[in-house]
Amino acid sequence: MLKFVKGNLENIDGVAIYPMISLLIFFFFFVGLFWWVFTAKKAHITEVSNIPLNDDTINDNQNLL
Repeated sequence: MLKFVKGNLENIDGVAIYPMISLLIFFFFFVGLFWWVFTAKKAHITEVSNIPLNDDTINDNQNLL
């Protein structure tokens, strides 16, 4: 199966640029993500992490009891 894909890709001019573009997108995304995590304010992280615990809505399951 791989030889069919490899054979087709060898015929495309400039196909070697696509893995490099993918690697750069991956690298810059995670560098940006790490930068955001390290520069985020502690208060914001705490507020966002408590969102699931601060549920003010009434669930339908609670009404059945």
